[in-house]
Amino acid sequence: MSAPPWTAADIPDLTGKRALVTGVTSGIGEKTVIELVRHGAEVILGARNPTKLEASTTTIRKAVPGADLHPLTIDVSDLTSVHTAAKEIQGPLHLLVNNAGVMATPYQRTTDGLELQMATNHFGPFALTGLLWPQLVASGDGRVVAVGSQASRVARTAPLEDPKDESLPYSRYRSYAQSKLADLMFVFTLDRRARAQGIPVKGLAAHPGYAATGLMGTGISTGSDTEKPSRTSTIMQAVFSAIGQPAEIGALPTLMAATGDLPGSTYIGPSGPGQFKGHPRIVSPRRLALDREAQDRLWSLSEEATGVRFLDS
Repeated sequence: MSAPPWTAADIPDLTGKRALVTGVTSGIGEKTVIELVRHGAEVILGARNPTKLEASTTTIRKAVPGADLHPLTIDVSDLTSVHTAAKEIQGPLHLLVNNAGVMATPYQRTTDGLELQMATNHFGPFALTGLLWPQLVASGDGRVVAVGSQASRVARTAPLEDPKDESLPYSRYRSYAQSKLADLMFVFTLDRRARAQGIPVKGLAAHPGYAATGLMGTGISTGSDTEKPSRTSTIMQAVFSAIGQPAEIGALPTLMAATGDLPGSTYIGPSGPGQFKGHPRIVSPRRLALDREAQDRLWSLSEEATGVRFLDS
């Protein structure tokens, strides 16, 4: 007899736990926070757009009256913003969910000289995690969750080139796939190194399958006031909306990775065919995400790109 599917009802009591979730103005980010606070957690809400952050905070408070929420303006694509936001978080932190991300954006370099998708999806979360590492360790039971994507499976290579080399050819979908592969490589390296050093912080990952969250339509999950969707992204968003699962189901893999009784380096995804949709279960990442040599090279490259160093091997 198979076990019943994992649902939000399986989340344990989180009273006394403190979490930071980035990208809370996206469907999955917002639904993730709702369930965390519903089960007693204190949650810091991270997003770059103050107006949208206020709207999401209001939505969450309506869903869970009395929710312990603390809005935090942070643009994870901007390392100065990451440093500023990290300084505002004092005291132990039990959970960091790196949910903010962008998808298939036109070529753009950030103020730090990094390609936008890699900056937002990987380098920013790497820096934020490193800056908050003392708080995660201080909790005595820290956990970092990377929100990945099935796109990581189609990346031909890991992103190990000089991230500030502007002569590199750009493909918006290749860059997205590589950035989501980097998400997995980073969190699995973090978990491996922390475990080897006896540090009480786990790294896990999750992907939502295909969820109707609006990411394809805007190109940016954390919100953009100027980005005009391309014809291709508009069509793809229409397809996602028609066949994708709702955000509250798409958030379940993240919630299972964030709260389940699971070992580090666990990867969670939907249980349906092709991990397209369905309730969450443990899944296997592609082999490249577990390549230790590539993981360590990416870690060193990330330290150089961000200036943030932690968990030396």
